Amino acid sequence: MSSAGPAGLPDVDAQTPAVLVLPGPVAREEVAGLCADVRSLLQAGPAAVVVCDVGGLGPPGLAAVDLLARLQLAARRAGGRIRLRDPDPALPALLDLVGLAFEVEGQPEEREPPLGVQEAVEPGDAAR
Repeated sequence: MSSAGPAGLPDVDAQTPAVLVLPGPVAREEVAGLCADVRSLLQAGPAAVVVCDVGGLGPPGLAAVDLLARLQLAARRAGGRIRLRDPDPALPALLDLVGLAFEVEGQPEEREPPLGVQEAVEPGDAAR
């Protein structure tokens, strides 16, 4: 007699981030509930990332910046972070303008170069 194993692939499921879909413009009254959703998604699973699908937010503005800043703060307080999915092309630029850094799906992470790596000097470069 054989018994069925657990459903899904445990290693993959443990790495898969939760997804929070923001379907449209968010009213100020909804922000606290969305922050609570982010906290509960981080506490419910082993993943430390919540993917926020922001494709439906519409044109970026200060309301979207405020919402995302609050969601990121809620995620950090819960020990995680958020990653943006399908943002309007202007949204990352606006977030960068106000000094907020967010990961965006499909973009490589920005990291420091490894220690000990030297830049090559081209012949003819002026000495510093």
